[in-house]
Amino acid sequence: MNEIKLTQFSHGAGCGCKIAPAVLEKILQSSAPSSSFANLIVGNETKDDAAVYELTDGTCIISTTDFFMPIVDDSFTFGAIASANALSDVYAMGGKPLMALAILGWPVDKLPIDAAQQVLQGSRTMCEQAGIPLAGGHSIDSQEPIFGLAVTGTVKKKNLKRNNTAKPDDLLYLTKPLGTGIITTAQKRGLALAEDVEEAVRVMTQLNTLGIKMGELQAVTAMTDVTGFGLLGHLLEVCEGSAVSAEIDYTKIPLIRNLSHYTSKMIYPDNTMRNWQSLQLKVNGIGSESLLSLCDPQTSGGLLICVRPDHKNTFEQTFFGVEGLHPIGKLTEQQPATITIHHG
Repeated sequence: MNEIKLTQFSHGAGCGCKIAPAVLEKILQSSAPSSSFANLIVGNETKDDAAVYELTDGTCIISTTDFFMPIVDDSFTFGAIASANALSDVYAMGGKPLMALAILGWPVDKLPIDAAQQVLQGSRTMCEQAGIPLAGGHSIDSQEPIFGLAVTGTVKKKNLKRNNTAKPDDLLYLTKPLGTGIITTAQKRGLALAEDVEEAVRVMTQLNTLGIKMGELQAVTAMTDVTGFGLLGHLLEVCEGSAVSAEIDYTKIPLIRNLSHYTSKMIYPDNTMRNWQSLQLKVNGIGSESLLSLCDPQTSGGLLICVRPDHKNTFEQTFFGVEGLHPIGKLTEQQPATITIHHG
């Protein structure tokens, strides 16, 4: 079982499996009239991280699902990463997870059952870190291995964070380095250094529990996590939903160590260019390396946080050095270019 390389049994990897933003937008279009549900305060009419349903006591239920094909070869690690990624949607809205259900697709004629057991064990380990049970789930016999979670969480309505409530002059912060898509693509091609894969795994299995604390701060106006659409794609969702533009300083963007080793060799996932095709008319200042890193589909990426500028000092003093927060830019009034990238 240790010799199995899961990534060789799937055509996609992690959040790089996501359908491109422009294609997804077409899929979600509907001319049919939709019913109105007064207590559904976040639904699929927006591009937020999860659905949110308000209860009668000021508490909200957060519901989300996320699953994908293997991003690493090891079964246990695949289960852990997929679980951290799914849990992130709840944290990104300021919520606390309550329980999770497993979503498993397994090619039983190609891969041993023991490997599937390891996937679930990796998931249980991550759920235990989050303090929740893996309470059930559903499985199918599929052509490719697939795993993820459906997660239920809660949040007080006053602490709920959305991705379309940012304001001009907000400061932008990112909690994890970029580059997991590039490193894992190199691994699938047999071109990655072991220490770089180890670092990417460490990043992807780090839970975004910081989101719970951020939910309690009124100075945080909006929040989302960075996954398959890359930093630029998810920042664009914030900007378009909030009717603002953004300026980011590429020299301040955190990147996984040694990433230039791979970008210089033009190693990147296919979805990088699909992401860029959906973004290119709305972005100024892109460069060769910054395109590969800023459009890189992240799996279990960091939180993108919008903070009021008058709380900058207090915010940074509270979280710098503890959570590894990185200031990357700011929001502005709407400009002709939705996102402008500066290179120092």
